[in-house]
Amino acid sequence: MKNQPALDTHSIQSTMLLPLWGRAAASEKNPDILYDRQAIEIIKNCDYDFDSIAKVFGEFSGICYVVRARQIDDAIRAYMQAHPRAVIVNIGAGLDTTFSRVDNGLIRWYNLDLPDAIAYRQSFIPDSERSQSIAKSFFDTAWFEDVHFTPEEGIMFVAGGVFYYFREEELREVVAAMARRFPGGELYFDAESKQAVDKSNRMVQKTGNQGAPMYFYVNDAAALNSWAPEISVVSCLDYFAGIPRSRQWSWRSRLMARASAWMGLMKFIHLRFSHER
Repeated sequence: MKNQPALDTHSIQSTMLLPLWGRAAASEKNPDILYDRQAIEIIKNCDYDFDSIAKVFGEFSGICYVVRARQIDDAIRAYMQAHPRAVIVNIGAGLDTTFSRVDNGLIRWYNLDLPDAIAYRQSFIPDSERSQSIAKSFFDTAWFEDVHFTPEEGIMFVAGGVFYYFREEELREVVAAMARRFPGGELYFDAESKQAVDKSNRMVQKTGNQGAPMYFYVNDAAALNSWAPEISVVSCLDYFAGIPRSRQWSWRSRLMARASAWMGLMKFIHLRFSHER
């Protein structure tokens, strides 16, 4: 695709290319989990050499990316059952394509990311009437004013593969502010244990991306109840909960999926914000 904005390959923003590659590569092999047609098309048109990613991140990493997309899709669809006109805020949207899969024709969608990441995103995925971008840092809470919602319609925040890159104290401050500003809202995100974060950092470094170390981890989700009085943990589920294990996966991938549950390596956490102020 012509005239793409430059993307610093040693930045947090550059990590948007990893899940894009993962969803495109793995969804073609695992359409029963999720088929990301839009990601496949973007890969075909993206002026980027994915060889280094493909060499380091094997089958299991690709499966993890497509499973993450499926779990977030399912969480949003479940929320829309009760809130068909909900507002969905996609934190750290990057080149995420969730809206194209879950849109019910009624929801309003916001893609929140840093200005250069949004510029890169829009070269592939332009805004539409009900899907708009907010080019601001997650930690610049001025973005709160860009999100228009009513408690009756409902609001859900999703963050796929995002919170890892920040420190807990940073996240706690902003999520607590979100809980106060968006009463009744919900937040759904993925997290890893400390052991898994350390391993992920080693894998990312092998690709040559030295600018995006991971910090945030969750060993005990119940600890997040202490982030603010308005925050409560709804659930913490194993990353692969409800996902069919394909016989086509290698034995190593099947073993690692089981180990995730046994050792609590990867999980999805669902928070709810109290209506009380």
